[in-house]
Amino acid sequence: MTMGVGEEVWERFGHNAILVEDRARGTAKAYNYGLFDFRDHDFLLRFIQGRMRYWMQGFDLEPTLQVYVRTNRSVWLQELNLTPPERAALRDFLEWNERPENRYYRYDYYRDNCSTRVRDALDRVLGGRIRAATDTIATGHSYRFHTSRLIASDVLLYTGLLLALGQPADHRLTAWEEMFLPLELHDRLRQVTVLDDSGRVAPLVKRERTLFSATEPAPLPAPPVRVPGYLVIGVGLGVGMWGLGRRVGGSSGAGRGFGWLAGGWAVVVGVAGGLLAFLWAFTDHAVAYRNENLFQANLLLLPLGLLAPAVARGAAWARRPAVTLAMLAAASAVAGLALKVLPAFYQHNAEILALGVPANLGLALGVAAAARNVTG
Repeated sequence: MTMGVGEEVWERFGHNAILVEDRARGTAKAYNYGLFDFRDHDFLLRFIQGRMRYWMQGFDLEPTLQVYVRTNRSVWLQELNLTPPERAALRDFLEWNERPENRYYRYDYYRDNCSTRVRDALDRVLGGRIRAATDTIATGHSYRFHTSRLIASDVLLYTGLLLALGQPADHRLTAWEEMFLPLELHDRLRQVTVLDDSGRVAPLVKRERTLFSATEPAPLPAPPVRVPGYLVIGVGLGVGMWGLGRRVGGSSGAGRGFGWLAGGWAVVVGVAGGLLAFLWAFTDHAVAYRNENLFQANLLLLPLGLLAPAVARGAAWARRPAVTLAMLAAASAVAGLALKVLPAFYQHNAEILALGVPANLGLALGVAAAARNVTG
């Protein structure tokens, strides 16, 4: 069973399950590997640590289907061409996996999720035929590519994830790895062949049907082109901070405006940089490691949330440290751009560069101008 995308963040990637119809028992049970509970006493801590605990469980088909009908999510069914021994082995494995002592697993967004568990369970009973058919196929896509296109409708989340995902998110995927997405698994299964009951080569997918067709729009086939928009915002912020900084001392309104704009940018980006460093150094969120966005968003900026407004108010003690930190932050931003010429710096972060480089340069120029003006 493959379920289409939904409106909630955790529904944007789709979902799937393994449906076992047992005519001898008169049951139809959908085994779901994507279960979690916000109310667990340690859910938030595990989420922060990158050690989420999910579990699998089987549910009757009809109530399962109704959940997706109510949330307007398409449901497609693919009947698989398994031999009787393979069907029995799959059923027995799922029943074993559903036991309380076996059902929990360490969830990973990309490498161990609801879809990879379905993929692996099928591949297990097929003797590795799915992996053999897909593991050498290069897709040209990455985890970032799919993440960006699937959450593109939420611009704030889109920006936050672009900022938080480090170099590992740009790993080029094989077709096997790309099946972390349920819809990709759905499509790839059509290309796999197996040996049927008579020993002849046959398609793995015997037949398909739609159980429910939703009105939810289909996901974008590729991420949107948004670099120009981020560049406009970055240049606007940079020019605004520079322009207001040049007028500090001559206008109280300009001083307040510079304090709010420069201080606000410094706090937001400094806190973001602290979070990026924390994700890399202290959590198991592996896709956040080796994050080049730390050149644009780092803790150097955080003290400027206090220092920039203080400079605008004429505080002599704040001038030198403010100018020093602002120049260091600007140099870091430029370095993050310049280092892209080296093969080791391959992270796809053009949007963050377009936003961060001009804004941080404008912050440095604005702080320097404000410090000169209030000194004079």
